[in-house]
Amino acid sequence: MDEEKTTEEKKPEITTETEDAGSKPSSTPLLDVANAAAERMEKANAETERLQIRQDEIDARKALGGQSEAGQQPVKKEVDAEQYAKDILSGKINNDKKE
Repeated sequence: MDEEKTTEEKKPEITTETEDAGSKPSSTPLLDVANAAAERMEKANAETERLQIRQDEIDARKALGGQSEAGQQPVKKEVDAEQYAKDILSGKINNDKKE
């Protein structure tokens, strides 16, 4: 009998009845949890948006500020065989090796 009483006591009380005709229905614990989670998500989204705007400003300043890219590996441009042949034939690339 004691075990039955403890399991009954642990059940959450969900009330949707109103005390007065003009009052709001009392909220359920599940609604409170959902509202709290939604509020946390809204705050996190606002913070993420603020950080994204800040990062965009930093990127713009870096691009317009003329900062060098020292210490970074140069990006090698891949040239396919057809483009290489066109460049040699047009004289853009001098492939003569004089020793």
